[in-house]
Amino acid sequence: MPLLTALIFASTGNILAIIVNYFLGYFLYEKTHTKLYSSKIGAKALLYGHKYGYYALLLSWLPIIGDPLTLVAGLVRLKFVWFVLISGSLRVLRYYFLTLMV
Repeated sequence: MPLLTALIFASTGNILAIIVNYFLGYFLYEKTHTKLYSSKIGAKALLYGHKYGYYALLLSWLPIIGDPLTLVAGLVRLKFVWFVLISGSLRVLRYYFLTLMV
């Protein structure tokens, strides 16, 4: 029972954290979109973000690169429902496998 409680709290906290990251990126877009679209590299990065963003979210469970990916998901304005389904379920699975190892 304590492992189930740990799984629930860790997963809930992590899902709330990725939602905060998403909205930070979402509101960061308002301040940076003119600079991003005016540069060649920025426009290309946004194009890749729109094209491969959901596939990149499959790596969002990784500890170091996962949080920046969730920020970028908000920056390129991926659909929020799909973002939460993909990233959230992967975070829950990560903690599920960690509790199995204990």
